[in-house]
Amino acid sequence: MIAVAILAAILSSLPAARGEPLPPPGPDSPDLVVVIKSERRLYLYQDGWPTHSYPIALGLNPSGHKLEEGDQRTPEGSYVIDWRNPDSRFYRSLHISYPNDRDRARAAAGNRDPGGMIMIHGQPSYSSRKRSGDWTDGCIAVSDDAMDELWSLIGQDTRIHIYP
Repeated sequence: MIAVAILAAILSSLPAARGEPLPPPGPDSPDLVVVIKSERRLYLYQDGWPTHSYPIALGLNPSGHKLEEGDQRTPEGSYVIDWRNPDSRFYRSLHISYPNDRDRARAAAGNRDPGGMIMIHGQPSYSSRKRSGDWTDGCIAVSDDAMDELWSLIGQDTRIHIYP
């Protein structure tokens, strides 16, 4: 029993399993993803020009910047897309590097946990019902078809700017 408890403690202290690295950006890869929360749109840019646009859903409490775990807000600011999960509970997902140093400092000043695991993802894989409106816990949701396009286009460390 003690060995099981020790093993459980060790496993719980390890970082959460990540998905897989993204491929390096290709010639058709966007160099910037822009999310405008008030428009409920995600835009891909290459060399300063918009190339694609997708409707999105946000967290259940979409106004304002994410302050802490569980507030159901989608963060605002500058991040990168740093890994992806092909086996997501939400079809496929791309990880956003929230929280950054500024987010952690803001949360610490309020004695809060900033949260994490903010993703761009598709629809729930565990349900055949397609969601509409804002329904995530703070992530950015797109259709599965849009997720397929994003999956094929976005390369490692693509910048993402999320605006109100």
